[in-house]
Amino acid sequence: MKNSILQNKIVRNIFVLIFWLLIWFLIARIVNQSLILPGPFEVLNVLLSLIKNINFWTDCLISIYRILLGYLLGIVISLLLVLISCISDTFKTLIAPLIKIIRSTPVASFIILALLWMGKNAVVSLIVMLMVIPIVYENVLNEYYSVDYKLLEMAKAYNFGFIKTLKNIYYPSIKAAFLSALISAMGLGWKSGIAAEVLSLPKRSIGSKLYYSKIYLETSELFAWTIVVIILSSTIEILIKRFLRGYINEN
Repeated sequence: MKNSILQNKIVRNIFVLIFWLLIWFLIARIVNQSLILPGPFEVLNVLLSLIKNINFWTDCLISIYRILLGYLLGIVISLLLVLISCISDTFKTLIAPLIKIIRSTPVASFIILALLWMGKNAVVSLIVMLMVIPIVYENVLNEYYSVDYKLLEMAKAYNFGFIKTLKNIYYPSIKAAFLSALISAMGLGWKSGIAAEVLSLPKRSIGSKLYYSKIYLETSELFAWTIVVIILSSTIEILIKRFLRGYINEN
């Protein structure tokens, strides 16, 4: 039964992919200007030529490293902020406006400011970190304050210590929101990281290749790199989901 559902899902996804590739092909034929809209076969040929070049894989790995570094730093810092906010209401009140500012400010503004303060190679990780912090912080903190007070009263009645209360009461309540925040943060962090690369132009990166493809009017290459961004984003998100699903099953 499970295999049948999986097969049906795969067939459906293939059908959807073919449908949109056909639409793309027809529109490209109507436009008949590869500079404006190259066809799927032309983009595929460019993509295959990119894959054969060792620099392609280097650029991808460096971009993935920068983005994942910012992602992990964002998670660690946001959890530390949650911990301090739970201990100190004063700290929570003071940091609330900063979290709102980070969440509301356009990514481009942060990128431009960051370029004034640091080297362009560090900008990407910083931007991803800033995008991750509000998502994880607010989701986890909201769940912390939503824990059933009856469970807390029970913990108090049975003389649970801080660690035992955290492990048996808070952790099960917060876990689902935390894992959901991790997935959402990855999607936003990836897009923000690529945008930061486009504006900061580090020497080896996917974003730089996107920018120069646009500058030199290499539309087919621009489409090919965009497809790479989509594939990498989807792959990393799937891997994170599977890792988290395995973690949930083990715990």
